[in-house]
Amino acid sequence: MAEDERELEVKYFLADLNRIIDILDRLGVSLKKERVHEFNLIFDTRDRDLARSGQVLRLRKDWKSYMTFKGPDVSGADVLNRQEIQFAVSNFESAKNMLTALGFEVSMVYEKYRTLYQYNQVDITLDEMPYGDFIEIEGPTVSEIIEVSNMLGLGWDKRILVRYTDLFDDLRIRLDLDFRDLVFNEFQKLKITQYDLGVQPADMDRV
Repeated sequence: MAEDERELEVKYFLADLNRIIDILDRLGVSLKKERVHEFNLIFDTRDRDLARSGQVLRLRKDWKSYMTFKGPDVSGADVLNRQEIQFAVSNFESAKNMLTALGFEVSMVYEKYRTLYQYNQVDITLDEMPYGDFIEIEGPTVSEIIEVSNMLGLGWDKRILVRYTDLFDDLRIRLDLDFRDLVFNEFQKLKITQYDLGVQPADMDRV
């Protein structure tokens, strides 16, 4: 069944992923889904109309396959706030072929390793990106997101309110990278720092 609602989330850059895993285990936060390789295709028109309007059309494969539409971000919000329509598809390749037949083309491929935890109604995802480790906290209200951030000792002022692909776009400019896709193979010989990404680790605030 499709879900049509607002997506409220923040993400944080992590200096020590294993430390956060230990904290989650110690607090008894439920592991909802085991670590999985996630593969994403971003689709757009030939003229990149969706990207210019702040919209995203994505086909994703992780524990299942999903098609997702994301609207533009709400500016000035305390969290990343946008419309999200997402539904499961039974066949990844068929969905890809349908989007291609409709005139869309793949504008970017990106991948990560993702582990999903859940605390009450809040999803906590640990994301191992090709350029570093992150935690993403998504919930029904801003107050619940703040509560979980504080519970994990994450500095609220270190929160990141842009997409992983936006971080990649900025990184490509800073380092003059000549590749399009956010995939592990392209980063094998690169050592990316927080300064390259323009972020600060949020997990250093916890004593």
